[in-house]
Amino acid sequence: MSKPFQFKEFTIHQDRCAMKIGTDGVLLGAWISLENQPNSILDIGAGTGVIALQMAQRSQAETIDAVEIDDHAYEQCTGNFEASPWADRMFCYHASIQEFASEIDDQYDLIVSNPPFYSETYKTDDAARDQARFNDALPFQHLLVCAAHLLSEKGIFALILPKKEELEFIELASQSNLYPSRICSVKGSPQSEEKRVLMEFTFEKKETSLTTLVIENSRHNYTEDYIELVKDFYLKL
Repeated sequence: MSKPFQFKEFTIHQDRCAMKIGTDGVLLGAWISLENQPNSILDIGAGTGVIALQMAQRSQAETIDAVEIDDHAYEQCTGNFEASPWADRMFCYHASIQEFASEIDDQYDLIVSNPPFYSETYKTDDAARDQARFNDALPFQHLLVCAAHLLSEKGIFALILPKKEELEFIELASQSNLYPSRICSVKGSPQSEEKRVLMEFTFEKKETSLTTLVIENSRHNYTEDYIELVKDFYLKL
């Protein structure tokens, strides 16, 4: 059984979730800009609920909703929300984002997602893990159409993707009138290639802010930039 993951201000139980706590989600939750002071936030494909909980810790948003299709992950996410200091602001819906978007009239000032993104044909014998990792259940085009439908006029849509998906995703996003405003390429070490990309999109076309984040100088020797980004969450930083 997976141990609960203890953050500074909340705990994540993850024994029922296919995808455990990893660097990607926490990075996104720490990196997202809250400059527009969102009053309503939506986490698409919430999993354990970690990104939504980071948003609750970082923001004053009155409404923090999440959508999760997997039965066990939905139940675990709900439990993690209810056990947190921000339970009165948080709610998880048990649905696909496609169902949710077709039924909900609300709009959100900030939409976040750590979407499934292994589009290769390789699958395992673990159906829940495959659903969490492969984009069959949530193609990028569906994600973008739903995000654009649910995003407020001045809202921000933020997500993390493999670097190799970046250009195709930007092209797809433009078809939903979403344009990149911030992009941060992530490298594990100074010598390694860029593996992930953190991205924010808005309906407004403007110059894109481009940055790079290096996580470690060497094994377990974290960079100052990385520590500064995630220090409010990890106990041991």
